[in-house]
Amino acid sequence: MMSERKLKWLAIAAIVFGVLTVFSGGRALFGDAEARAGLGNVVPFVLWFNFTAGFVYVLAGVALLQSRPWAAKLAIFLAVATVLVFLAFAAHILTGGAFEARTVGAMSIRSLFWIVVALVASRAVRRTVAGSSQP
Repeated sequence: MMSERKLKWLAIAAIVFGVLTVFSGGRALFGDAEARAGLGNVVPFVLWFNFTAGFVYVLAGVALLQSRPWAAKLAIFLAVATVLVFLAFAAHILTGGAFEARTVGAMSIRSLFWIVVALVASRAVRRTVAGSSQP
């Protein structure tokens, strides 16, 4: 019961996180010159990943709220994809690429968030499957 409640709150957070990500990423990608100038050393592949992933965050959040059977798999996908992009970003930094320190923090938060969501969602699915297999 408690993990279901946690999952609902994480689903709502995913939706809000997704909407904010799409808004900020869209502004960075498609905003006026003044908006883009204030961003500093943007790493394009990270920006594009985060922008497109924002739409998937919303989808995952809605799917989790509706207890869709594939929602946990989508959360796992987001966790893995985010960590892989974070690793590519780390390689970019280690090879001398320009970056903003706030991106390190943002990617850390994104990675941790989706790892937690994937774990909670996977546990909820396992409990549901175990509960439905009992007479």
